[in-house]
Amino acid sequence: MVEAFRTLKRDFAALHCAAEHWSLRYVSQDSQQLAVRKQVAEPPRFSRDQGAMLSVRVAGVEAYAATSDLSRQGLQAALERAEALARRIAPLALLDQRPLAPSSACGDQRSPGFDQPFPSLAECYQLLAAESAAVPADPRLVNWRVGLDVSCVEQLYLNNNGAELTSSQRFVYPHLSVTAYDGQDSQTRNLGGAHLGQQGGAEVIERLGLIGAAAQVADQALQLLLAPNTPTDTRDLLLMPDQMILQLHESIGHPLELDRILGDERNFAGTSFVKAGDFGQLQYGSPLLNVTFDPEVPEELASYGHDDDGSPAQRQHLIRDGLLLRPLGGALSQLRSGLPGVANSRACNWNRPPIDRMANLNIEPGQHSLEQLIGGIEHGILMASNRSWSIDDARNKFQFGCEWGQLIENGELRGVVKNPNYRGISSQFWGALKAVGDASTREVLGTPHCGKGEPNQVIRVGHATPACVFAAIDVFGGAA
Repeated sequence: MVEAFRTLKRDFAALHCAAEHWSLRYVSQDSQQLAVRKQVAEPPRFSRDQGAMLSVRVAGVEAYAATSDLSRQGLQAALERAEALARRIAPLALLDQRPLAPSSACGDQRSPGFDQPFPSLAECYQLLAAESAAVPADPRLVNWRVGLDVSCVEQLYLNNNGAELTSSQRFVYPHLSVTAYDGQDSQTRNLGGAHLGQQGGAEVIERLGLIGAAAQVADQALQLLLAPNTPTDTRDLLLMPDQMILQLHESIGHPLELDRILGDERNFAGTSFVKAGDFGQLQYGSPLLNVTFDPEVPEELASYGHDDDGSPAQRQHLIRDGLLLRPLGGALSQLRSGLPGVANSRACNWNRPPIDRMANLNIEPGQHSLEQLIGGIEHGILMASNRSWSIDDARNKFQFGCEWGQLIENGELRGVVKNPNYRGISSQFWGALKAVGDASTREVLGTPHCGKGEPNQVIRVGHATPACVFAAIDVFGGAA
C-alpha cells in the first residue's frame, strides 16, 4: 500500500484544475467472511474494492466525481467532471462554502497491531470449528453458527492546500448464534447481541468473548425455552451494555445528527425531535447522563484522527449532566447552522460523499458495580441483547425487544423470562435514568451496519457504554 500511496501522491501533484480548491480521497478495502455452521465450514467470502473521490470548490460551491480508474488520466477525467459540475450549479447555489478553510493537516492513523500478521485462514477456521464443536449435544439445539468477519481499510486524503492524511485500519467482528426449538417455541441467543466489533488484531476475538462462549450461549437458549413470558408491568429496567448501545444509537445518536435536524434526511431516514435551538437549553436526560463523541478510544470502531473532510477529531461532550450541548455535525453543517459540532463528516466508501454520521458515541461510566445496580432495584427486570426495534421517524417514541430477561426482586436476580420488551419516549426515558454502572460494567462494542443517506451509506459506528438503570419503565412480553 505504501507504493500505491506514493503513486497517487505523484499523480495528484500532476493534476490540473482551475478551481480554487480540490482534493482526492482514496479508499481500498479488503474483506473476508468466515463461518462454521453446525461443524460444517461455510465457503469463505472475499471482496476487494478500491477507488477515489475527486472534489472541487468553485466560487464557494463544491461538487465531486468518483472513479475506479486510478491512472493519472482517470483521476484527471474525474477531476474535470467534478469541476464542470461545480461550474454548472454555481449560479443555483444556496450556500457559499468559501468560509470553510480547506484542511492543511498531515497525519497517519493505524489500528492497534495493524502491522502484525493476522491468523491464517486455516487457523481461523480451526478456532471457529472448535467453538462450534463445543455446543452441547442436545436435540433441542437445532442450529448454531460461529463466524468471523475481518475488513482492512486503507485511506489517503490529499488536497491542493498541502493536506496529506493516511489511515490503515483493521476491523474484526466475531459472532456466535445458537437457536433452540422444542417443537412449539424457538429461542435464539447471540453473543453480544450481534454487536461485537472492534479495531485491532487477533486479540479482539478473545477480548470480545468468542473463545469459550458456545456452551454458555447454548445453555441460555435452552433456558429461554423453559422460561415464562415477560410480564406486562411497570418496573425499573436494567439494560446491559449490548442493549444500551442500541438505545444510545437510536434515541441519542440519530436525533443529534445535525443534517437530520436541518431537514436533510426527512424523506428517507427521518427527521429529529431535537431542534437547533435546543442546544444549551434542553435537559435531554437526568443529571447522571453524560454522552461523548470520542474518536480517541484505540479499539473502538470509529476511532480516527481526522474525518473524511480533513477536520481534526477530538473528544467532545454532547450531553453533560443531562444537558444537551453539541450536535453531531461536521464542518459543512456547522457553517449552515452556526452551531459547534464535531469532526464526523464521514463516507462509507470512495464512491460516496462525506455526510454527518455517528462515529464513536459513548456513555461515560458512573459509580456503581453491577452488583450495586442490581442491589438497588426492588422491583425490576434485566434485559440484554437486542432482538428487535422500532422508533418513529423523529427518533422519539420507541419500542425495543431483547433476547434475554431476568426478573429482579428485592435487590436479587430471580428467574429468567423470555420475549422481554420495553417502550418509551426518548426524552422521558433518559430522564428516568437513575443509576449508571462504573467502568467494570462498561463494554466497547459497535455495529458495521448503520444506514443513512441517499444513495444509501452503510458505515461503522462504535459505542462504549456501561450498564444503566431506568426507573418505572413499561415492560411486556411477546407472543407466547
